[in-house]
Amino acid sequence: MSLALPQPLRPPKSPVWAVVAVLALLALPQNPDAEGGAGPADAVSALVVLVCVVRLLRQRRRPLSRTAAVVLALPVAGVSLAALHAASAGAGISGLGRYLQIFVLVPAAVLLTVRDRRDARLLAWALIGLALWQGAVGVQQFVTATGASYQGEDVRAVGTFGPQDVMGMATVVSLGLVTAVGLALGHADVRRRTAAAVCAVALLLPLAVSFSRGAWIATAVTCAVQLVLGGVRRALKVAAAVVAAGVVLVGGLGVGSAMLQERIDSITRVTDAPDQSVTDRYTLWAAAVDMWREQPLTGVGLKGFPEHRDAHASLALSSGSDTEGAGAAYRRQPLLSPHNMYLLVLSEQGLVGLLALAGSWLALLVCALRGLVRTRRHADPALDCALIACGLLLWQLVDFAYADIGGPSTVLTAVCLGLTAWWALTQPSGRGEPPR
Repeated sequence: MSLALPQPLRPPKSPVWAVVAVLALLALPQNPDAEGGAGPADAVSALVVLVCVVRLLRQRRRPLSRTAAVVLALPVAGVSLAALHAASAGAGISGLGRYLQIFVLVPAAVLLTVRDRRDARLLAWALIGLALWQGAVGVQQFVTATGASYQGEDVRAVGTFGPQDVMGMATVVSLGLVTAVGLALGHADVRRRTAAAVCAVALLLPLAVSFSRGAWIATAVTCAVQLVLGGVRRALKVAAAVVAAGVVLVGGLGVGSAMLQERIDSITRVTDAPDQSVTDRYTLWAAAVDMWREQPLTGVGLKGFPEHRDAHASLALSSGSDTEGAGAAYRRQPLLSPHNMYLLVLSEQGLVGLLALAGSWLALLVCALRGLVRTRRHADPALDCALIACGLLLWQLVDFAYADIGGPSTVLTAVCLGLTAWWALTQPSGRGEPPR
């Protein structure tokens, strides 16, 4: 008779930890003098895609449903056509690779690595953790005046991304806040709901001192929709708590009151008395529309906006924006995109590209909302996953009206799209929970 003790069962390692590693690399400091390009997080995201391909070849099975394959592959048509019309083969290949990475390959890999609701929640908490870290660095920059330059003072919170990716920290913090709100509204466990609510309130301050008007608008719209989808009565309570927290932070403690008030007021003056940044944005938008009118179906080709900008922009456009602070020297950064994802795609890929890419996003949103409705109807404990998935996609769609892809934080867009795709295009179930 054997006296050997039985070995304890070890839970299988989830492949979602590879995606968590991508988020962890976004917490590392970026080179303040870097000219952009792929970073460590992009390299690991490529490894995640490669690992998924190898696993699927070994298992010899169809990884995606027909609907999922069609929705995720829609952008390929427009991007491939625009790559053929690029000014050079190098621009076409690099642009094609970037678009496929962000909107097709990495989202598909995330969908395949998230196995169930536990994996989705693990990824959600990893995103919140990244947001808290970047937010803490940003608040420290604001308090000690070591951030990016803003109105002559080095007080703009940019986290570890530096002034060259001034929207990086704002994007991370906003998505973390949206994720925390989804967990706080939908999770069945009271302690986790409370912890998520505390994280959401804590992220309000770094979001405020990022001075990013686009991130403010996208976050406000998304959280309002999440509150309504989570229940009107609870929405009113949470809204009252958020307002109270804002009054304490800004009014009672005087956190950046004058600068924040001026920045908020500038949102209402975008037509009457726009500042130079708003004027530049309007001019770039007009240039993008003018490019599209010349090539309405296929656009001017991938990465063609900078080359055609001067021929279509008015004299109101400045030569660039000044960036310095947060460890970086002064630099005149050229304006090489319209800072509007829809107009960037329209100008470079034409109607074909915009319909393909926006059609993929719209299909994801519809499928995600359908899943949320089913979840509420059946009182499913996966409501938090539904609110997170819908919130992340909605935030991105609103923010794309004020921003486009570019910089080290762009890979986070791909991860969020993948998490939304997991909810929208599969039938997730949780261990110990009834399937959806």
